Amino acid sequence: MTQYRYIEVESDQDRAYITMNRPEKRNALSLSHMEELISAFTWVASSELAGVVLRANGPVFSAGHDFADMAGQDLTYMRNLLRTCTELMTLISEIPQVVVAQVHALATAAGAQLVASCDLAVAASTAGFAAPGGKGGWFCHTPMVAIAHSIGRKRAAEMALTGDVISAETAVQWGLINYSVEPELLVSATEDLLTRATRGSRYSKGFGKEVLYKQIDLPIKQSYQLAVEAMASASQTEDAREGMAAFLEKRSPKWQHR
Repeated sequence: MTQYRYIEVESDQDRAYITMNRPEKRNALSLSHMEELISAFTWVASSELAGVVLRANGPVFSAGHDFADMAGQDLTYMRNLLRTCTELMTLISEIPQVVVAQVHALATAAGAQLVASCDLAVAASTAGFAAPGGKGGWFCHTPMVAIAHSIGRKRAAEMALTGDVISAETAVQWGLINYSVEPELLVSATEDLLTRATRGSRYSKGFGKEVLYKQIDLPIKQSYQLAVEAMASASQTEDAREGMAAFLEKRSPKWQHR
């Protein structure tokens, strides 16, 4: 497995753990840090693993972009940096595995964008989320893409314009995360959610994730057109046929993951 400078990557049974490990920089997303995350998620995507947990070491989950990496840079550099960030966020939503963010502490700007880009998220009740650019000199344009898709127009506007930190409890209510739990329960709650979200056929899950995200922002008529064709096609796969047969025969299915 590749050795990294800013992250740690482990695997156990059917899941991977990607840990941001730049605590002295509050896990700020420098260009090199994001490139390592892209490498790790690309490795997961090519594996037979069912899911992945994104987590972090240190007092902050992620403080977003690394200002030390950006100060004084020209337009070409900044475009490349933000395109790399977009590549990372898009990759997380496109890999076939289920991705769960395990948020133990504050996630701001591109850090909150990371959380919003994951399929699912569990946070400690002491965690917080913010898009602080709204109260500074550099608006959180790209972080708000993923965040707004999770929480909707008015709540996104409040986060973006005020820059205020919202609590984990509010993040649940707004749809940014799935659960807020006491800190001592964070790991077990994350593992439980990932276990429930990775049951069944890996192939079915990966295809389902792809179609879910394709149809979710379409007009309803187009969503149904896409979903009908996807579901009809998926009915012909080995695992779909096995699932139906196992149900009718009252036995446990034997997945081939294809």
